Amino acid sequence: MRRLWYQAGGWTILVVVNDSTALTTASSTPPVSPSTEPPYPRSPYPESRGERHDHRAPVLGTLGLFTVLLGAALPLVDFFIVNVALPTIDHDLAAGPALLELVVAGYGLAYAVLLVLGGRLGDMAGRRRLFLIGMAAFGLTSLACGLAPDAWSLVGARVAQGAAAALMLPQVLATIQSATAGHRRARAMSLYGATAGLSMVAGQMLGGVLVAAAPLSSVFGDSAGWRSIFLVNVPVAAVGLVLAVSTVPETRSDRPAPVDVRGTLLLAASLVTLLAPLTEGRAAGWPLWTWISLGLFPFAAVAFYRVERRADRLGRTPLVPPSLLRLDSLRHGLGLLVPFSVGFGGFMFVIAVALQQGLAMSPAMAGLSMTPMAVAFFGASLAGPRLIRRHGSRVVTAGALVQGVGVAVLALTVWRGWPGLGLWELLPGIAIAGLGQGLQLPVLFRIVLSDVPSERAGLGGGVMTTTQQASLALGVATLGTLFLALVPGAGMRDALSVTLLAQLAAIALTASLSLRLPRAVS
Repeated sequence: MRRLWYQAGGWTILVVVNDSTALTTASSTPPVSPSTEPPYPRSPYPESRGERHDHRAPVLGTLGLFTVLLGAALPLVDFFIVNVALPTIDHDLAAGPALLELVVAGYGLAYAVLLVLGGRLGDMAGRRRLFLIGMAAFGLTSLACGLAPDAWSLVGARVAQGAAAALMLPQVLATIQSATAGHRRARAMSLYGATAGLSMVAGQMLGGVLVAAAPLSSVFGDSAGWRSIFLVNVPVAAVGLVLAVSTVPETRSDRPAPVDVRGTLLLAASLVTLLAPLTEGRAAGWPLWTWISLGLFPFAAVAFYRVERRADRLGRTPLVPPSLLRLDSLRHGLGLLVPFSVGFGGFMFVIAVALQQGLAMSPAMAGLSMTPMAVAFFGASLAGPRLIRRHGSRVVTAGALVQGVGVAVLALTVWRGWPGLGLWELLPGIAIAGLGQGLQLPVLFRIVLSDVPSERAGLGGGVMTTTQQASLALGVATLGTLFLALVPGAGMRDALSVTLLAQLAAIALTASLSLRLPRAVS
């Protein structure tokens, strides 16, 4: 006796075969695609069954796409918005260098550590649900940051804000992957890449404007400027919540995997033991704990890989399945995303410090100096899909070369014109660099996720955003530490020039690695 399972339309048909006799248990609908194995159990949530739907598949409309992109922008804006506000935070709260570093690092560490877990939870509980929870938590923690009475309270609120961002952001990519297809998905991914790049630049611009304008000065007095950069998130998050309820479809994985507790803890240990000492070491004077932490990092990383590989071989679903990294597109894309993000994160931090402390620019002027980069990035992002159809992944190579020219022009400008530089002198190098960045980042996002199955959309998005966020933080830690360490002995001009040359080396690595990408981009 044999059991054959058939699926057709909305019916599941069991055919029991005994020699020449066949009995059907469900319907006379003509069978399609016989199999000797039973079908996967259906999700109890009809609106979110991945690629198999009994009813109309979830569709992300234009307003829904705007809403999730708003959710993608907020965490990245807030990673960079504090760069130009650090001097006023120090003055108002008497924070000191070490606590100022924690204001930046606490957010970045919590964000990076929990991103993959946030993607897994969205696959399990529903991505819109986690998006709403993350958006609400982000608004509340932003309020806590804006009302912080002292430096340690601000650090704690920033850590909580990073955790809220980690719940929200992975749902954006997962929703796009699950609720769009074909040309609409390509367009949505390009817009996501444009949003990510613009958010990093706009965060610095917005921070400078808010610190200078101090719109809440009647309430908070001299501290209104830096408090405004956090409090502005509260109404934005409220609007996002209202829109998300009615415009973002609910999606989740057909077969969500349980949380990988050991993998989560080991990933957290790996990131913390690397990023915490690199970020805090210089400001704290490189105490013993920083060296112990760096020494523990390779052991934590190896343990994480072995635990994940063993779980993968046993048929479980680890936090970061090594089998997922066997996808060429994902592996090669992540390999390029690391040096790109390291250079980008380090550049944005260093330029904010150099313009304010070296050229005595106000926070508003330092922020607005990034306007040419934002405009060029946005223009390149809009042209990206058309260029990709014609030239494929070579757009990334061209973008890296253009960015390299921009950074080289900026380094030459700094070397020859310091300290008499203004916005007009800085404009060519910054604009050219922004143009090159806009040609790269959206394409890299598309490449990384192009072959990730829909049911693993949350996991793939979490891996990508974790890599990006950890690399941004690593850029601030490494290039920022290099710059600040050189300033006392070499001076601001030479320190900035050397740091820009170090970024140029990261760009050269990106360009060389891009030649290994498959030419076609789906």
